[in-house]
Amino acid sequence: QVQLVESGGGLVQAGDSLRLSCTASGRAVSSYAMGWFRQAPGKEREFVSAVSWSGNYTYYADSVKGRGTISRDNAKNAVTLQMNSLKPEDTAVYYCAVGLKWKPTNLYGMDYWGKGTLVTVSS
Repeated sequence: QVQLVESGGGLVQAGDSLRLSCTASGRAVSSYAMGWFRQAPGKEREFVSAVSWSGNYTYYADSVKGRGTISRDNAKNAVTLQMNSLKPEDTAVYYCAVGLKWKPTNLYGMDYWGKGTLVTVSS
């Protein structure tokens, strides 16, 4: 089993930046793809970003492309998401996830999920 704990959420103003972090425990996730998803009130969970196990490949939803940067540190079993120029529509609970066989053709094919951290962007 893998446990994922997110941190870094909070209340920010539009235009601000935020850095979300996620640390895995239970086993090393260096062979897993790691990603971020979000769920806004009244909406379905959506893909935000992912990074391959090696860190060589990154993927972003169009909604965050150019504003978000995902990175991982396999030595720390961690992944971060730097979000800039935040907008009110970025308000959501952000979830970290890892997947051993994740592929960009199956964005939601993750094996383990965190409990989420709330990001609120005020206008």
